[in-house]
Amino acid sequence: MKYAKLNVGQLVHHKLFGYRGVIYDVDAEFMLTDAWYEQMAKSRPPKNEPWYRVLVDGSDFETYVAQCNLEPDGRHEPIQHPDIKRVFTAFTGDRYLSEQPN
Repeated sequence: MKYAKLNVGQLVHHKLFGYRGVIYDVDAEFMLTDAWYEQMAKSRPPKNEPWYRVLVDGSDFETYVAQCNLEPDGRHEPIQHPDIKRVFTAFTGDRYLSEQPN
């Protein structure tokens, strides 16, 4: 098992698909079904590394992404997603905060 390099509330950029988002949950390793992995994870990222649940900027979508496909986003601009206020309580200019521990 690898350690998570990214955190809840952190702004991220997807290296392959180019979208921005914010992490709202972290799994220590892949936790969905093998069927989901076969259908959705076309680049076949490792299952034994952290995976992140991400609210996608400018949409109402969320994604489940392997650590190797994400990098920190340096734009320091808020994410536009309908669930932001449900998940987070504030935006500091570079990350989102929640009342729940990371």
